[in-house]
Amino acid sequence: MTSTTRSRILRAPVVMGVYLLTLLFSLQAHALKCEYTTSNDWGSGFTASITVTNDGSSSITGWEVSWQQNGGSAITSSWNAQISGDNPYTAADIGWNGNLAPGNSASFGMQGNGNDSTGTILACVADGESNTSSSSSSSSSSSSSSSSSSSTSSSSSSSSSSSSSSSSSSSSSSSSSSSSSSTGGSGSCAGVNVYPNWTAQDWAGGENNHAESGDRMVYQDTLYQANWYTNSVPGSDYSWTSLGSCDGSTSSSSSSSSSSSSNSSSSSSSSSSSSSSSSSSSSSSSSSGSSGTYPDYNTNPIAPDMTGMSSNAAQLASTITLGWNIGNTMEALGGETAWGNPMISEELITLVKNSGFDSIRLPVAWNDHADQGTAKIDDAWLNRVKEVIQLCIDKGLTVQVNIHWDGGWLENNINPGSQAAVNEKQVAFWQQIATHLRDFDQRLMFASANEPNVDDATQMSVLNSYHQSFVDAVRSTGGKNAYRVLIIQGPSTDIEKTNELMHQLPVDTIQGRLMAEVHFYSPYQFTLMQADEWWGNQFFYWGEGNHSTTDTSHNPTWGEEDWIDEMFGLMKSQFVDKGIPVVLGEYGAMRRTEQLSGADLDLHLRSRAAWHKHVTESALAHGLLPYFWDNGGTDANAFGIFDRNSNTVFDTQTMEALKEGAGK
Repeated sequence: MTSTTRSRILRAPVVMGVYLLTLLFSLQAHALKCEYTTSNDWGSGFTASITVTNDGSSSITGWEVSWQQNGGSAITSSWNAQISGDNPYTAADIGWNGNLAPGNSASFGMQGNGNDSTGTILACVADGESNTSSSSSSSSSSSSSSSSSSSTSSSSSSSSSSSSSSSSSSSSSSSSSSSSSSTGGSGSCAGVNVYPNWTAQDWAGGENNHAESGDRMVYQDTLYQANWYTNSVPGSDYSWTSLGSCDGSTSSSSSSSSSSSSNSSSSSSSSSSSSSSSSSSSSSSSSSGSSGTYPDYNTNPIAPDMTGMSSNAAQLASTITLGWNIGNTMEALGGETAWGNPMISEELITLVKNSGFDSIRLPVAWNDHADQGTAKIDDAWLNRVKEVIQLCIDKGLTVQVNIHWDGGWLENNINPGSQAAVNEKQVAFWQQIATHLRDFDQRLMFASANEPNVDDATQMSVLNSYHQSFVDAVRSTGGKNAYRVLIIQGPSTDIEKTNELMHQLPVDTIQGRLMAEVHFYSPYQFTLMQADEWWGNQFFYWGEGNHSTTDTSHNPTWGEEDWIDEMFGLMKSQFVDKGIPVVLGEYGAMRRTEQLSGADLDLHLRSRAAWHKHVTESALAHGLLPYFWDNGGTDANAFGIFDRNSNTVFDTQTMEALKEGAGK
């Protein structure tokens, strides 16, 4: 096989805290192109992906890529390819991703150790082809494209100095390519945006940076249609469908007889531009492989499976009006019954369903059930969690599964010094959880964390990386997880902090499958405070018509109906109005049955019922999904609605208030 090879390194600007590095490699004879992209680099390690694109006019049935990691870095794990060798490495398709029609692509990912995240492509071949090249055939190919090759060479030198100059010079060097203008000019591509001239804005506004489901874009004279939300290069993954070349033929082809040389330049320009819009084609693989600290647990990724996964986040949210936490149980350190609650039974779940709840939040501890050296989660624990989920699904309930407090390994370590270690564990755990629970349909949702302790923008940036690792790890396992709704926690799950600090959601491979999460225990003096302090007293009473005339020192001084509406309104404008549902993952006010008695206790309990009703009602009115926090306790300062030992309703007053607030 004779070929001409060209490569260049483009350094992109900082995008969402990640440096993206793109290296392109073209093979003329079979028109295969391999693109190496670094998607996450934390100094001592990195994640990267390689995208193989069939730029020819005939289909291929398999591919093989060879590359070398630079600077002595080493690959520790991979997904969606069979990798062999020891720098240089060779990757081959795994069957389902080997068949590539013209214009189609397949990607595989890897994670590595070392402080150099760059790689150099050595070979990129289709099955049955060799990868030999000679200077004579290279010279012949260069001369056949004459001026196009010359301008490519000049753009290569300029691109190494800055990403902005590389984009402009690469664009000029590929003037014969359709990607030199913002819209297509002829045939079926007339008036269609040319990549990277994106068609849609993200939820926060700003510049266009992605395509929505059904949007069409042109790339290398081929018309593509987005299957769902995507910010990848058109044709580079499953998010795109090729509709044929702009001239109306069914297979994609180069834009001119001289474009075999200019394609390398055009592709480089596109890669650089996609990086600057925070949307590299491999963003879904950021941190999705395990590092050298732990084994790679994504050992059996499968092709995406949309069966039973048709609902997006907003559609799934429309089925949820009242949720219930199985608190202090599966997240208990020491095991399911360690904090005093019995094992979760079918009888309990039936009671919950019959009482009016339609969704379950299942807090879970994982670190307590994992080998601390390998992060391997105990199989029996994985199976028990799966069993509880099935109990809920069988009763027609949707379910959220999270990594809860879990000893604080994540939520108490949101700082740059802990970032690498926490990301590694986050990936290892979610690879295992997602794989084990992969076959559940859309009624199962995953949540990244619980109440991550964040107070400032620096910590928020670290938390963003934890959430990105979560999304990438889940998506990388494939199957139904490619479409599963995922839930992203705000800083401390505090509404005001979330409004102030949470300005982005993780990059995802599919549109509209993310929810945000906050919790609500306000005013604190009413819901949780157990003793008067020098700075203020407890609130025993709450709400219009529920203030005491005899114990006025414990009436509320803030935080009543209008204030709650204002808080929920912040979440509505920040997320819900932009199509992102918000989970009110926990809320509740404790019972003060030991502090109060007689008329004071009666007024307190009426206040408590009024608070639960209003929070539920206002949450739903503002598009938030309410999940009552039930820790199972039936004594003072507890939150339990149900007596889990007898499987009966214990707190009828609160139960009725919740149902009334939910309109049940």
